Amino acid sequence: MNIFERLTSGEEIPMNDPEYSQIGKEVNKTIALSTKLNSSENVDEIREVLSQIIGKPVDASTTLFTPFYTNYGKNISLGKNVFINHACSFLDLGGITIEDDVMIGPRVSITSENHPTEIATRKSMRPSSVVIKRNAWIGASATILPGVTVGENSVVAAGALVNKDVPANTVAGGVPAKILKHLDA
Repeated sequence: MNIFERLTSGEEIPMNDPEYSQIGKEVNKTIALSTKLNSSENVDEIREVLSQIIGKPVDASTTLFTPFYTNYGKNISLGKNVFINHACSFLDLGGITIEDDVMIGPRVSITSENHPTEIATRKSMRPSSVVIKRNAWIGASATILPGVTVGENSVVAAGALVNKDVPANTVAGGVPAKILKHLDA
């Protein structure tokens, strides 16, 4: 397995790993593509450059408002009819899956990467995938942390800090996020 496969499998990668430098090389490529993405005003060009960043075609039903930020891109999976608003940031080395019909508000941060709190190992990469299930809505300025699944039809309120799974058909909000309401399916 290469380092990127190891990351998506959840393996903690120490900074002195012989393959660690490959992360920086790929991030530099993504930065160049992101600059092109964020300077475009054409919806079709934005979708094409985003397809290059994530390494697979983005469906024509998916809309992205720039600016958009990601460090790697290839571990992002986007469904159909996804809407991503302005100034979102996706750190995807651990994997981010966004299923069909998801809406993501402005300034949302989704990260699948973390570091140990222990001083001796703090520079290690600790990945854990994030999944946003079908028809979920992530409100403005919400933060989704590594290892979280947001359930089908759920809503994450604006400004929420989500550090635990959100069950299907619920509204979660607050810091840290808690279940505020159950929705009729």
